[in-house]
Amino acid sequence: MANWFECKIRYDKIMENGMVKKVNEPYLVDALSFTEAEARIIKEMTPFISGDFSVSAVKRTKISEIFRDDTADKWYLAKVAFITIDEKTGAEKKSVSQMLVAGSDFKNAFDNFMDGMKGTLGDFELSSLNETPLMDVYDAELGNLPSEN
Repeated sequence: MANWFECKIRYDKIMENGMVKKVNEPYLVDALSFTEAEARIIKEMTPFISGDFSVSAVKRTKISEIFRDDTADKWYLAKVAFITIDEKTGAEKKSVSQMLVAGSDFKNAFDNFMDGMKGTLGDFELSSLNETPLMDVYDAELGNLPSEN
């Protein structure tokens, strides 16, 4: 299971009009610890940022699943309530999960979410779908795992 951390990078960005602006951009990284998340985001961002930059924050997130779309450039946070029935009382219970969905716009993100949920056997309802400021998502590097002999 993925362990997602939101990492914020602070650096001087050259804007389209040529002006330099100090920005603080969030990225999502799959890592085992805060230390690994910080090291990973530094490694991923170094080729793309000229000049100095710093990791201004690293925090754990509660994202349970990610639905990707390589053609999309935005990320949306979906809050999903899974509905179960308590067998003893017959009462309806909802457990909320957060999922990240890629989409070029709201409708595309909604369609990608519904496609990703097609195989779900249980009942669910989409509580909210909101655009996030996330710039990119970096998966775990599986090539660094030791091999079993």
